[in-house]
Amino acid sequence: MQCAIVGSGLAALATYATLRHGGVQPDEIAVFGTHEDPTEAWRTRAGAIRQRVMRSESDGHLAATAFPGLAVREAVRRRTPAPLLASALDRYHPTVDEFLAHAEQVLARSGWSHSFNERRIGRVTPVAGGFDLDGAGTFRHVLVATGHPGLARPAELADAVHSYEPHDYAPKVAVVGAGMAAATEWLNALAAGSEVISIRRREPLRRPLNVPRPLFSKRGLAAFHASSDERRAARLRELSAASYPGGAAWDEPIRAAIAEGRFTTSSEEAQSKLRRGSEEVQTSRGEHSPDFQVICATGFLKGWQSDTLLSDLVVQNGAATQGRWIVLCPDSTIPALTDSTRTLALAG
Repeated sequence: MQCAIVGSGLAALATYATLRHGGVQPDEIAVFGTHEDPTEAWRTRAGAIRQRVMRSESDGHLAATAFPGLAVREAVRRRTPAPLLASALDRYHPTVDEFLAHAEQVLARSGWSHSFNERRIGRVTPVAGGFDLDGAGTFRHVLVATGHPGLARPAELADAVHSYEPHDYAPKVAVVGAGMAAATEWLNALAAGSEVISIRRREPLRRPLNVPRPLFSKRGLAAFHASSDERRAARLRELSAASYPGGAAWDEPIRAAIAEGRFTTSSEEAQSKLRRGSEEVQTSRGEHSPDFQVICATGFLKGWQSDTLLSDLVVQNGAATQGRWIVLCPDSTIPALTDSTRTLALAG
């Protein structure tokens, strides 16, 4: 067996579908992961935060070829050009249900179940002509697509419920964070009838959901790859900064809640309760306080330092890094571990 995918999430499924489209058979691919359903982890998080619309656009699909994208698929299914027009204006975002239905179609047609192995790979070790995957076998070509290394929480709220974990809303809710997850939780809690306190270190950054399209053009990608490691890292840092879009759909519920006295920011009362860990503050996951609840909308752990498998790759093999990123070639391979006899690539 020549090919292995370490990870069993959405990036792994997209990679698997691409390999199959290229003629690689299921018995030539091994997939190692903790979830046989590649949508499971993402579906759980999207459900926890009550997400209804994707943050990606038409090209944010899992199929092996760029065309047709999700806008084309929806336009054909609904027999309307509206999704295509929205996509042309860079305003198209499929619903979560549309995306999951697409993922199920890709999964059903791919042969994924024939290649999947329920096993967590903790170490990828270079050997002659390939890579040993934690004793599970040696493979010439390996893609590591393990996804986020975990949920991020402030140290003083290590046991708090996270926005991406299943939860309900208490009558009074403190939301820690200032990005997309936090803004979504403000609206969720307000819709549930809660009073909301926004705990944040800075004012929210407002910008469109879609990444600027020039970055996805051949010219834009060529310019990105031609820039220095420092500039690429700075660009990625800018693009990954916590933010949420402008618009009445976000702003009107907040304005109305402020007028009603149901939305405040960084109140002394809330910060005092967070500091002293008052019993009336909910911090245990899945439990419900009758009065006050804290939700960490603080995103995910970031960087290779937070992932034990990637940390081992860097420390043991001297892979180049820039800040929290591992430096890759334009084809996503790690240059120090890729040559004419073997390939190691990263995704996600």
